[in-house]
Amino acid sequence: MGAATTVTGDVPIQPAAQPGREADGSERADPAESAEQAEPAEQAEPAEQAEPAEQAEPGVDRILTVPNGITVVRLACIPLFLWLLFGDERQTAAAILLGALGATDWIDGFVARRYHQVSTVGKVLDPVADRVLVVTAVIAIAVQGAVPIWFAVATLAREVVVSAAVLLLASLGAARIDVLWVGKAGTFALMFSYPAFLLSHGTATWQGPIHVIAWVSGVIGLALAWTAAASYVPVARKALADGRRARAAATGGASS
Repeated sequence: MGAATTVTGDVPIQPAAQPGREADGSERADPAESAEQAEPAEQAEPAEQAEPAEQAEPGVDRILTVPNGITVVRLACIPLFLWLLFGDERQTAAAILLGALGATDWIDGFVARRYHQVSTVGKVLDPVADRVLVVTAVIAIAVQGAVPIWFAVATLAREVVVSAAVLLLASLGAARIDVLWVGKAGTFALMFSYPAFLLSHGTATWQGPIHVIAWVSGVIGLALAWTAAASYVPVARKALADGRRARAAATGGASS
């Protein structure tokens, strides 16, 4: 039998609520159980947010990759080139090796992008290897007497200007600058001309046409290289302004 309702005057008096139940007889929710049920939803959210960050750029901090191995092999061939030229005095072999190193400049970058093996080390190692190869080849071939000094100085001056500008912009926090096609074309032409200069250095009949080809590709490459250096000026200004705006936005967002 249900509990009787006592009436005093016109106001009904409800019976006292039982433990664990509301006054109308329904069960009262347990606060501990509600908290336990809410916890899984709160814990699942960080895992869902962290997953895209893990998939954003996998392996970017790897060192042992195929592209990095190719770059290291190219660097290791530079002492071999110097030994062939000055130690063993095999000028033709040195020229062929230098031409192969210049022609394979694109391979490490292609492999890194094609097989998703882009790494932070590779982004630094690849341009360093290119600069070391160019500077070493230009100085060695100039010392050998296969190229005029003024041509070698003009080539090295361009490399110094571009490298100094890159370091300066990086120190000022400029945004990333993509390589211009005119710069790539100039570098490729120069890396073709210097082995050709070395190969044509001599008195043999077959070396005459190669010497002409070396001059044609060399003049075109040097002109394109300096054109690219001048073209980077407005690009560098924009990159510097973009970098400053990005830092200002980040600072404003952090302060708010």
